[in-house]
Amino acid sequence: MKVILSQDVPKVGKINEVKEVADGYARNFLLANGLAKPATEAALAQLEILKADLARKAEADLKAQEEIATQIDGQEFEIIVKADAKGKLYGSLTPLKITKFLQEKGFEITKNNLKMAESIKTTGEHEIVLEMEHGLEAKIKLIVIEQAGESGKEEEDDLI
Repeated sequence: MKVILSQDVPKVGKINEVKEVADGYARNFLLANGLAKPATEAALAQLEILKADLARKAEADLKAQEEIATQIDGQEFEIIVKADAKGKLYGSLTPLKITKFLQEKGFEITKNNLKMAESIKTTGEHEIVLEMEHGLEAKIKLIVIEQAGESGKEEEDDLI
């Protein structure tokens, strides 16, 4: 029996695939549990419309991701944070903090786009790779600057 899968089914197929399965398996398991529907002519026509719509949405999403990647690629951003005299930050810059900073600058990215081995813990220049959907990649430079007025901490370090 031919069925159209309504969900991913292990060892059978993925959602919206047309599969030929045993009649008993289709009736007693797939159809009974709502995992598939019979592959009638009307259902197949509806599936083609759905696939075309999904392809249009994927293409629009790809264009949007490409636009974001080209806008942000190669940009330099300065961020001012509290740090000691040796350049060690009092709080690290996590992917979430960097994402919020970039979103404030007008870029639609998520923390999952940032590929960082570890959080930033020192001042200076740091290169960050952004992995976008559809295999797109962009690189930015984050320049971490010590907040002015923190030099009083040096005297404490000399006393220790």
